[in-house]
Amino acid sequence: MLKEPSLSNPHDCVDCPIRHRAVCARCETDELEALEQIKYYRSFQAGQTLIWSGDQMDFVGSVVSGIATLTQTMEDGRTQMVGLLLPSDFVGRPGRDGAAYDVVATTDLVMCCFRKKPFERMMMETPHIAQRLLEMTLDELDAAREWMLVLGRKTAREKIASLLSIFARRDASLKVDVSKDTLVFDLPLTREAMADYLGLTLETVSRQISALKKDGVIHLEGKRHVTIPNLSRLLEEAGDDADGGIMV
Repeated sequence: MLKEPSLSNPHDCVDCPIRHRAVCARCETDELEALEQIKYYRSFQAGQTLIWSGDQMDFVGSVVSGIATLTQTMEDGRTQMVGLLLPSDFVGRPGRDGAAYDVVATTDLVMCCFRKKPFERMMMETPHIAQRLLEMTLDELDAAREWMLVLGRKTAREKIASLLSIFARRDASLKVDVSKDTLVFDLPLTREAMADYLGLTLETVSRQISALKKDGVIHLEGKRHVTIPNLSRLLEEAGDDADGGIMV
């Protein structure tokens, strides 16, 4: 049986590590004070389920630290990982009572939660929140469309490079002082989870990561600590023609 998630209060809004990317990013001081009245923090251990598909949700919120997966289960029991929740990503749907997916913490995770009904009222009264949530929703839609390309058309090597570039740029976006091209981060998923998410075998994921390491595209310490010496080259390996800029 899973342990109950713990409640904590690790951050003030002014020094929150996701402050510039979260749903509250556009809020003024008085709006942050109003959010303070309806927020609380929840901590989950790796492997714990945050939300079961079909559950009634009495909260919405943002991932402060850690990674979670979105998983959908078919009637015959087969499951598919359909998305990832990274720091600053929003969880829950205002105006909808039930959860559409299972949400499971892949790593230890902290969430900044808002009581749902008061948050929905604040959306009506606070344009900064509604506007930012719309921006995040549209970004999520763009990411989903790009991921369709990754899964449907890219080679195994390109898929691995694409996923690594997503992790690298998101990690960099949360840091104040970061190099534009050389990025260092800890891989948040096991190779088994990467295989599940990318629709590859574990052996293929391991082989492609080893090939990227051998070719100097990435440096790897242990199984998780990754250095990207040249982000532009990684993006080329991913089959992307983007400029390599940090995600904002």
